Amino acid sequence: MFVQAIETAINFTRPIHTISRTYGSTLIQAGASSLFFVNNEGWALTCRHVAKQIAISHKVLARKRTFEKEQLSPPAGKSKKKWKRELEKKHNLTHSETYEIYNSFMNCLEGRLNADIKIHKEIDVALIHFKNYSKLLCDKFPVFIRDDSFIKPGKSVCRLGYPFAEFTNYEYNKDEDKIKWTTEGRRDTPFFPVDGMITRRLLGKENKVIGFELSTPGLRGQSGGPAFDVDGRILGMQAATGHLDMNFDIEQDVFRAGKKKNVKDYAFLHVGHCIHVAILKEFMTENGVNFIEE
Repeated sequence: MFVQAIETAINFTRPIHTISRTYGSTLIQAGASSLFFVNNEGWALTCRHVAKQIAISHKVLARKRTFEKEQLSPPAGKSKKKWKRELEKKHNLTHSETYEIYNSFMNCLEGRLNADIKIHKEIDVALIHFKNYSKLLCDKFPVFIRDDSFIKPGKSVCRLGYPFAEFTNYEYNKDEDKIKWTTEGRRDTPFFPVDGMITRRLLGKENKVIGFELSTPGLRGQSGGPAFDVDGRILGMQAATGHLDMNFDIEQDVFRAGKKKNVKDYAFLHVGHCIHVAILKEFMTENGVNFIEE
């Protein structure tokens, strides 16, 4: 049902690859998220929580540089070990704190990466404006639905994004004590569509409709990806997953491989939360962003 719509949406939907590690660890955590371009001026939509991760990466890396520089000059009469412990406390560096984080905007543009980020004050929406690039690697853009009156329970919706971080082109360099991108390994991550039926509206302040709930969950990494109808028209954007308690708690003895085993299961229904297209259009209009509407 959504074959042609997915082929349309993949033209403007892109993955953001992220690698990070916590302080004191050499284990690299890989993740992915999504964005989609809205015009040929370099504007793209994503979630606020995705944009904040991008924005905070500069502060994280700046702290690492400062910490490493300060370690080189311990005060007179103070051991390097004690000075390091003081600096760890000063910079709030614990083993659960992110120490390095790098983002890569895949297949978005050629040339220098320079972008402004505009974040919605209340709703999980953000705009990224890529600037000063030599070439935008997107020449087809989405159509936003004009009449959203039919976005109500029973409507089938598809979402597209990059939930599974299958890229492997990164490593930890022991000599530099740094994680980095490499030219070896897999560079891409496959897109993944998920369909679902609208179940309920999501309300914000003063009962304003800000989104809709879907009968299937959005997946980690699909945040910031488009939600669209069978014609590929934008109805919203995947933003979060809700967990509804079904009250089907089970504690039961079963037989497995000839042995009795006690099974405990506490069921939840996982549902998708999408930002409504009206909110997306409103936010773009407020920021002077051109988009196609039909």
